[in-house]
Amino acid sequence: MTTGIVLFDNAEELDFAGPWEVLTMAAMLKGEGHVVMIAEHDRPVRCNKGMRVVPDHTFADAPALDVVLVPGGQGTVVEMENPVLLEWLRRVGGHAKWVTSVCTGAAVLHAAGFARGKRVTTHWMYADVLEQRGEVTVMRGCRYVRDGNVVTAAGVSAGIDMALWLVGQLYDAEFARQVQRAIEYDPAPPYTAHV
Repeated sequence: MTTGIVLFDNAEELDFAGPWEVLTMAAMLKGEGHVVMIAEHDRPVRCNKGMRVVPDHTFADAPALDVVLVPGGQGTVVEMENPVLLEWLRRVGGHAKWVTSVCTGAAVLHAAGFARGKRVTTHWMYADVLEQRGEVTVMRGCRYVRDGNVVTAAGVSAGIDMALWLVGQLYDAEFARQVQRAIEYDPAPPYTAHV
């Protein structure tokens, strides 16, 4: 089981780091599979808030993928017009078991054709913009949405929820709960009530 996370300049850090934590923990606990970071170039990628990440592979030497994940962030404005990324995504996504995105990564999936005619979600601030691109039904107020083999998450922390659900699909729900416990993910937001 190989998961590829697409990196590009100005990608939102938690959009990929959260799912990366879930999926790498699953691989560690199962003793199989791996998660790789893939970018167009082999240089460090400077993310939205300044984190620099060195990709494991470029588009040219990436392995076959069972799962592909596209994060969101300011960089999606450029990447949804990047013919190199879109063509690579069409090629590898066409053979992947799951094609996924977090936040505005849904716009890249739309540009590559995967989200067209599907129900998707994205960050609440981007929902109207994505819907205006046409040929897509944007589900609001959802943490993640599955339509066929396309799974989209609303944004940042919702990517963790989506990745845990995906682990449940790849293996089973009980194993996904083990992964959730292993990463100490038990959401209890601090601002749910007046104190």
